[in-house]
Amino acid sequence: MSAAPSLGVTVGRISMANPVCTASGTFGYGLEFSPHLDLSRLGAIAVKGLSLLPAPGNPPPRIVETASGMLNAIGLENIGVEAFCAKKLPLLARFRTPVIANIYGTTMEEYARVAERLDREEGIAGIELNISCPNVKKGGVAFGADPKAAARVTRAVREKTGKTLIVKLSPNTARIADIALAAEDAGADALSAINTLTGMAVDISTRRPRLANITGGLSGPAIKPVALRMVYETCRAVRVPVMGVGGISNAVDALEFLMAGATAVQVGTANFVNPRAALDIADGISAWLAQNNIKDVRDVIGALET
Repeated sequence: MSAAPSLGVTVGRISMANPVCTASGTFGYGLEFSPHLDLSRLGAIAVKGLSLLPAPGNPPPRIVETASGMLNAIGLENIGVEAFCAKKLPLLARFRTPVIANIYGTTMEEYARVAERLDREEGIAGIELNISCPNVKKGGVAFGADPKAAARVTRAVREKTGKTLIVKLSPNTARIADIALAAEDAGADALSAINTLTGMAVDISTRRPRLANITGGLSGPAIKPVALRMVYETCRAVRVPVMGVGGISNAVDALEFLMAGATAVQVGTANFVNPRAALDIADGISAWLAQNNIKDVRDVIGALET
């Protein structure tokens, strides 16, 4: 019997047993899913976005199902970085899986302070920077919509942490390659692409938006072709590893992103349909590699022929 294919990849200084990570905001703090799957078998866990202080998020309704996807306007509800470090992180230490802390703020100072706090925690393997947040000092324009703003916030966080720094790119821009390069030049060790696309839904019986926030982030299979294209463009523009995100529901989806150049993938909305989705995808990748006599997953990364 031949040996199973090697699935190990490295993102920055994070060694992953397989290239499948859970996407922030879709997997809670990880612990919520422990009754359903062995967290130690995941490549990595990206926890829901953490802020300096606890945040209540937006009022309901804040999730709406759409064709081939969903809209969410949760508003980055979370318990705050201090409570996470005290109550959640010690429990995650029971598992071998690397933990990636997604962080956000409305000013560069807030981002930097959250990163500085997490830098002291041995249980954190990496920090994922959500730059899709509005910069309140710039009139609410998202950090991720402008290369200079993206570079400034990346640099501010880089100065506060020696951990692997992953910058999560917004798709709500026509300049994703420019923003990717700006983040790389400012010290990012890796990138994740993409975050959700801005969308909305209307209830025609009430003539009102289905979300209290009016707009929300579109995710799920509907955005996969857009995400795949943006990951391909990003991988061609930078030298650092890229984690592909957006509509990945099965192993074929994941392999498409790997062939387009992604070193690893993140699974998000699929977790709501199947709590074991990330593990099923990792197993599916392994099975496909074995069927095609490929001994190492790294042999398919960037293998797209154009």
